[in-house]
Amino acid sequence: MYLGIDLGTTLMKCVVIGDNQEIICKTSSKNIPLSNLKSGWSEQDPKSWIIALNYCIKKLKKEINLKNIKSISFSGHMHGATCLDKNYDVIRKCILWNDTRSHNECNDIMNDKNVLNISGNIAMPGFTSPKILWLKNNELKNFKSIHKCLLPKDYLRFYITGEFYSDLSDASGTYWLDVKSRSWSKKLLQTTFMNLSQMPKTCEGTDQTGIVKKEIAEKYGFDLKCKVYGGGGDNAAAAVGLGLYEEGDASISLGTSGVIFASTKKFLKNYNDAIHSFCHCLPNTWHLMSVMLSCTSNINWFIENFNSSLEEISLNLKKAIKSKNLIKNAPYYLPYLTGERTPINDPHVRASFNNVDISTTRSSMIYSLIEGISFALNDNYQALSKTKIKLENLYVIGGGSNNETWIKILASILNKNLAITETSNSMAAYGAAKIAFLGYNNLDHQKELKSPKVKKIIKKDSDLASMLSDRFDKWKKFYTKT
Repeated sequence: MYLGIDLGTTLMKCVVIGDNQEIICKTSSKNIPLSNLKSGWSEQDPKSWIIALNYCIKKLKKEINLKNIKSISFSGHMHGATCLDKNYDVIRKCILWNDTRSHNECNDIMNDKNVLNISGNIAMPGFTSPKILWLKNNELKNFKSIHKCLLPKDYLRFYITGEFYSDLSDASGTYWLDVKSRSWSKKLLQTTFMNLSQMPKTCEGTDQTGIVKKEIAEKYGFDLKCKVYGGGGDNAAAAVGLGLYEEGDASISLGTSGVIFASTKKFLKNYNDAIHSFCHCLPNTWHLMSVMLSCTSNINWFIENFNSSLEEISLNLKKAIKSKNLIKNAPYYLPYLTGERTPINDPHVRASFNNVDISTTRSSMIYSLIEGISFALNDNYQALSKTKIKLENLYVIGGGSNNETWIKILASILNKNLAITETSNSMAAYGAAKIAFLGYNNLDHQKELKSPKVKKIIKKDSDLASMLSDRFDKWKKFYTKT
């Protein structure tokens, strides 16, 4: 058996598979708390990740004998700055991917025009390196204490193995990696006054990165020979879970953030539209990725602050798509709760309901909430389509894929049929388990990865597509650069 551990922003998920790549069991943690002390700030205590891991392992023990786990791999949310001192203690809370405080530091990094040629990406507040430069500018004592800087999932690796590694897909999101050559760049490290000794070793996703420490094996019940492999950033791992590595196939992730992920056989870059050009977690493979910062987090925000529920949202969506009048007169929602990346790259923009008048109802606002998220995804899709890559087959994953009405709206906006896959709500963990399987058995992913299991095809609605196309053009006019 092979264990995949996915550290999500709000939940940890674990999936165990067998030699046939079929899921044997899976579990998830309780909610992992976030800290938002100021507008645009987002932090998390790494101790909460260990608590989540303990919870998941305890649940897995009730279903399987953990001594039968041959190997482990990880996926996780990217870009987070997890800083350790010389004693390997956490210096401060991890600054997360959706934190936008370091926008000034991004400008400082980009003053050197050579960084674009090395990184293939625009420096964004979500990336790790500007967060570290922010620490230097605002928390100098903490900055001077940095002995190792790890990404979130790689802190779990250190906890389990005592080793410092980061796979290339996750390392791509630091802004310290030469993505084309797949190695740390001394030049990029120098822009934030960091050096190679503070970095973990880089590895391919399927490379071994150690074995489970004796004390961890005894604590959890793993075999002392249980091996640990590189893994991948959450979206790269999810692509492995889906079996996507060919050009033309892409995944749309409806999670806390919204991501469109497309594999490539060579390094491509298109930073003008804030498209990410990263290494894949599979050897000799890269990927393009568009990112909207707030996807289902908009839904969670609405539920928490407007006494709503998923049931109410689902019911209203079903009513809305049957009423052209409701859609026609609905307000327009910009889903930018914490700024935005693709394609506008504006950390200052904020969410808003627009065109609200006396006729606006709660139902129409709920509809516009989902429509606005979907419009932002279409914005991402159009930006990605400007590259040379052709997007032919689209697979929807993440928690949002459970709402078929939403997928119908999204399919109509994109003007593409969308496939919902099985195991879609735990795809990154499933991908991490597959990576553990591939690595342990030294297998070629092109021969061993199985195609996605499609649960249902959601077809676009031509009439709805026409109406939404007009609304999308109007929606775009409400965004104003600040």
